[in-house]
Amino acid sequence: MAALKEKRNCGQRCEDFGRFVWNSDEGKLMGRTPEKWVYISLYYVAFYAVMTGLFCLAIWTLMYTLDPYAPDYQDRLKSPGVMVWPNTYGEEIVEISYNTSDKASWMKMTKILNDFLEPYNDTKQLECNKHNCTRGKYFIQDTFSAPNHTKWVCPFMQSMLGACSGHGDPTFGYNCTMPCVIIKMNRIINFLPSNNTEHPAYVNCTVLDGQHNVDKIEYFPEGGSMDLSYFPYYGRLAQPTYVNPLVAVRFSLVNGKKAKIQCRVVSKMISYENFHDPYEGKVIFQLEAVK
Repeated sequence: MAALKEKRNCGQRCEDFGRFVWNSDEGKLMGRTPEKWVYISLYYVAFYAVMTGLFCLAIWTLMYTLDPYAPDYQDRLKSPGVMVWPNTYGEEIVEISYNTSDKASWMKMTKILNDFLEPYNDTKQLECNKHNCTRGKYFIQDTFSAPNHTKWVCPFMQSMLGACSGHGDPTFGYNCTMPCVIIKMNRIINFLPSNNTEHPAYVNCTVLDGQHNVDKIEYFPEGGSMDLSYFPYYGRLAQPTYVNPLVAVRFSLVNGKKAKIQCRVVSKMISYENFHDPYEGKVIFQLEAVK
């Protein structure tokens, strides 16, 4: 029977560990001579220096090939999305519901619209975007001729929304049954709504449910058009003061004062039948005024 290994006490174990850290008899530090530690250290320094250099070279090459003004790949953004304000979302769609007898109810809608339209203030727009654009024509810019190496931006002022601008009626019609909604088309860099300059994109709203509850639909600017001079958009870096063109729609609600509405941006280059993206080219919302 093999003899049992002698059990070492704590002091002996500490002595063994100290001898492992520095063995004076053999001149070794943690099992290796100082010379070998120098070689190992130099190897890892060189290894990580090369790896760091290769990583930096790869990042530099990637950044060198990227255009800072536009993404290289926009395959998923062939057609812009459309949004509506007030953007009070329900379970599935936007539900714009308010009580004409409850000031807090319709003031909530008014505040949402005022906050949204703040960048469109006439004074701010004229200060930031002073360029005199040619209406009805695409604003193609091949050079960065604006200050600070940027491109010019056409001003879109709140007053262009007419009766739905909030200037004449600060309640936007929410204190009665003539509410205004604002339609905005999302931005896509270098996107042109059509192949020609004769037919600008325009908003068209149809009542999907509750047709007898909508007596009249009005568009601002007139015809619900988005002027061609606001296209193309060149990106945030090239046009830091750009604001999306808007279309305001005013509904005259009667009878049950409830309707399901679809507002579509109509143009040859904008699709709206994508089942997987309900906001592509159109937006559907519920509009209801209770008393």
